[in-house]
Amino acid sequence: MTVTLADVEAARERLAAVPQIEETPVVESGTLGETVGADVRLKFEHLQKTGSFKPRGAYNTVAKRVCGDREVDRVVAASAGNHAQGVAFAATELGVDSLIVMPETAPQTKVDATRGYGAEVELVGETFAAAMTAAQEYADEPRTSFVHAYDDPAVVAGQGTLGLELLDQVPELDTVVVPVGGGGLIGGVATALRGRGADTRIVGVQAEGAATLPQSLAAGHPVDDDDPDTIADGIATGNVASLTYEIVAEHVDRVVTVSDTEIASATLWLLERSKQLVEGAAATSVAALQSDAVETAPEETVVPLLCGGNVDTATLQDVLTRALVDRNQFVTLRVRIDDRPGVLGEIARIVGDYDTNIRSVRHDRSEAGLPVGKADLVVRVTTPGAAALDGLLADIDAAGYTVRRVVPEGAGDTSSGSEANSLD
Repeated sequence: MTVTLADVEAARERLAAVPQIEETPVVESGTLGETVGADVRLKFEHLQKTGSFKPRGAYNTVAKRVCGDREVDRVVAASAGNHAQGVAFAATELGVDSLIVMPETAPQTKVDATRGYGAEVELVGETFAAAMTAAQEYADEPRTSFVHAYDDPAVVAGQGTLGLELLDQVPELDTVVVPVGGGGLIGGVATALRGRGADTRIVGVQAEGAATLPQSLAAGHPVDDDDPDTIADGIATGNVASLTYEIVAEHVDRVVTVSDTEIASATLWLLERSKQLVEGAAATSVAALQSDAVETAPEETVVPLLCGGNVDTATLQDVLTRALVDRNQFVTLRVRIDDRPGVLGEIARIVGDYDTNIRSVRHDRSEAGLPVGKADLVVRVTTPGAAALDGLLADIDAAGYTVRRVVPEGAGDTSSGSEANSLD
């Protein structure tokens, strides 16, 4: 299997007949540009139909199957989110049925959205692998075709239309930063750019907990990860295909990784500074710039792809909480006190002096080694930032209390370094 520039251009012609699949904006980010020292422009692909780039590849593939020489009147796919919605939309537009198999753990919002685009949804198993097995079995039925999320030349060619679009919008493009899961998007973009003769630097980015591409490149062949672990669930595919691996190995200049902490921080930054709500997978491209994983030069034109915006509310809450913890704005304190009336009021007064709000508080009298007559106040607060937190800790300490900051597992160490701010 291979993908050529001609395939991508043919896909672009097919998509041109679909008004819902639009050219998405490229918007300059002066703030991010100043931070990294380059001309940074964000590609708002999360504003695409269904909230991600997936309809490009899905429509191209379904159209080829339905309008080609194969007798297909139903398509089947396995997906936990964006691919599901892309295939459902494409099938409905082309007048064929679609069955999407999703794991039972898929967020209800994504299940509902997929059904909303006209698909029949079946929930199978607790993992994506179980859903994939079931979907492939359904695809063996007559007049049915399986649409893989990235291991298909037609899918890769469809995603490549984003690359052609980007060259039209930013002819001076020096560097493009592409989130990578299974490699369909970066494979298509690389095919388009190199086919057009562009010497643009192509950088792929994965989450550290799902970094199958760097492992594969080091090994010289695709490597699987049966248990990817990242908040960027949209790129936690657990592997790259042989097809996409070959394209990346030939055309992509560099692949970097970012941590979940960096992804969470980039998600919050995009929401606050660019007013854009994106999912973790999309935020990886900005995280790669903010973390200096991708070095830039003055006057260099850099475009991070914001590839999707489908984030469920529960996941968003977890991501933003993680980011606020790392910014010293959501903090849990454990304060050793005499277990007597009035102490909580004194602690609350000190907290209020720093424009800090108590979100929750409880008395803990069960910690091992706790002396009789003592208790720990476990206080969760929101603060304006690091300076307020440092002052708050110092004043609690000065009032005669021992205070410790509790940092959730996996969060960055944002302590001030004082003994009063030591971690559990």
